[in-house]
Amino acid sequence: MFMQSPISPMDSFKNKEVRILLVGEDGVGKTSLIMTLVSEEFPMEVPGKAEEITIPPEVTPEKVPTHIVDFSTQEQDEQELVEEINKASVICAVYAVDDDTSLERIRVFWLPLIRRICGENKKPVVLVGNKSDTLDSVVIDQQHILDIMNDFSEVETCVECSARNLKNISEVFYYAQKAVLHPTQPLYVPEEKDLTAACKGALTRIFKICDQDNDGVLNDVELNFFQQRCFNVPLQSGALEDVKNIIRRNVADGVQHDSMTLAGFLYLHCLFIQKGRHETTWTVLRRFGYDNELKLNRDYLRPKLEVPRGSTVELTHISLDFLTQQFIRFDRDHDMHLLPSELEEFFSACPAMPWNSDVLEAAPTDSRGWYSLQTFLAQWVLFTYMDPFKSLETLAYIGFTYFRDRLADAVTVTRVKSIDLEKRQTLRTVFLAQVYGRKGVGKSAFLQGLINRNLETISPGIHWTISSLTLYGQHKHLILKEMDSFTDQSSQQYPPDAIVLLYDVSDPTSFQEVANFYMNHLKFGQVPCQIVAARCDSKAVTQDFIVNPQQFCRENKLPSIEKFSAKKLSKNIYTKMGILANYPFCDFLSHYPAFRWIENVIWPQSQEVIRYLKGVATNGQSTWMKLAVAVALFGTIGFVVCKKFGGKLPIGAYQPAIQHVPIKPFLGRV
Repeated sequence: MFMQSPISPMDSFKNKEVRILLVGEDGVGKTSLIMTLVSEEFPMEVPGKAEEITIPPEVTPEKVPTHIVDFSTQEQDEQELVEEINKASVICAVYAVDDDTSLERIRVFWLPLIRRICGENKKPVVLVGNKSDTLDSVVIDQQHILDIMNDFSEVETCVECSARNLKNISEVFYYAQKAVLHPTQPLYVPEEKDLTAACKGALTRIFKICDQDNDGVLNDVELNFFQQRCFNVPLQSGALEDVKNIIRRNVADGVQHDSMTLAGFLYLHCLFIQKGRHETTWTVLRRFGYDNELKLNRDYLRPKLEVPRGSTVELTHISLDFLTQQFIRFDRDHDMHLLPSELEEFFSACPAMPWNSDVLEAAPTDSRGWYSLQTFLAQWVLFTYMDPFKSLETLAYIGFTYFRDRLADAVTVTRVKSIDLEKRQTLRTVFLAQVYGRKGVGKSAFLQGLINRNLETISPGIHWTISSLTLYGQHKHLILKEMDSFTDQSSQQYPPDAIVLLYDVSDPTSFQEVANFYMNHLKFGQVPCQIVAARCDSKAVTQDFIVNPQQFCRENKLPSIEKFSAKKLSKNIYTKMGILANYPFCDFLSHYPAFRWIENVIWPQSQEVIRYLKGVATNGQSTWMKLAVAVALFGTIGFVVCKKFGGKLPIGAYQPAIQHVPIKPFLGRV
């Protein structure tokens, strides 16, 4: 299992390079090592310092360009040393195995110097014991080497070599390169012979993402998919069973029901590192976005996404399908609802709960506080609308890229709204309506009416709501945002698609404030406005304004006043808001009596016809009978329409998107 990787494990290091610096006392053989590597023979004459050499990526095991730099205390000063250490990716501290003083200088001078110069930005170090051809006459104190490695955690490994005998020359630079690309320190604690806490945390997140049936173990199908995604090859025959047997012999609970547990998964990676196969674990970690510090790479979390002014960001069908599958995965009792504890588990791969109260409370839950799939997806739509970059980051944390190669496939940037207005059509599916009104007018009740909360179930402190709507057969989402006051400037952050102006029918001064705000700020804009008479269940009083509200709307070519009561909720008003936001380039003829009559009389009767036909269908009557009944009923309705309006009904009045609909300029815009 995961034994060979046919693809480079260094995908996240593309276009990067490794810079190897050799330091140490004069005469230990630094220059000889470099020259021997290049010429493949021991140089008879050795200069004081070798020139920098570059090894092209195609001849290195990890396919990364590598620069090898020599340092000479005779030809360079301390300032140059500091510069070279800062530029280096890895440092080879070279000593001569036949010279104990050179090794001691590594411990008391070179390693402390490197640590002081690098500070918190630690560089990996490889101890290189040159002149191993003299080992027959020299006894190496291995404990001294181990003590140095324990005292300086940045020391990755120790390699003995001989420039004269060409022994382990390539290995020196291979391990130096490996110390950069596959460092040990972030993964493993040698003293404890165990993985670091950060490594365990990263592998635990990966395990949770791969456990697609959410049963706490990885079965054969999940392990095969993991192998394919990380290494681009299927598991070899019998390899998986061999791995399970190794785990069974070493970890009591490593395999359960013939599936790998988290304990077994962690042990397996610990074993890889102990066997010197760091690259296997690093391949897995980098496939899931981790950098050398075991933090998720910024490019992995937040791919480049340009959102022009006037555009919004929406989830694609790909991400909605992914989220639906994840919802089903975490719905443990299979009732198509997530409990709060299940929602918390859903986000357990994230460092913190990404949704704030605005998102959590914006969509309706049932009486138990559980989240339906429709609510869950609506919350994601709102979350993406409010903060698309945070939404992408969260999708990365929960494993979207485990199934798709590009995180950017999760979202789409909509066309600039000015172009939509010019072309008189839009492909957007999410629309924002801002709700204005003085304090106490009923803005919160209007917002929460969208999510079916009446006067008895309204919750305080909710400033956003969202619900799905069906407009002319198309699935849309309408977002309502409560504005704190008429001077609220947050509209600049979230430009609206429609504006709702609320006034209180029982307050004689309420409409005047709405009318003045419209005339001063909205009249000559391009955002459609709708005035709503709130508290319409209360006794209406005459408004202290030069004209009454209905006349004001007619004079300013605004839609007719809509009535709202938190005691008796109706979805119609929100559907009209969705239409207004979706088709801002159309006048919906809402001030025509014909339109109102179709909306309030013909449309409900049509629904009755449809319900009747469904009843006929269940009674087993013939197809011809159903057709005859349908033609008769709809023909009757059409006849009544023609008789009532004498052909004055504008063609296509109920389908504003059709090109031949009479279109009139809408002056009530911002």
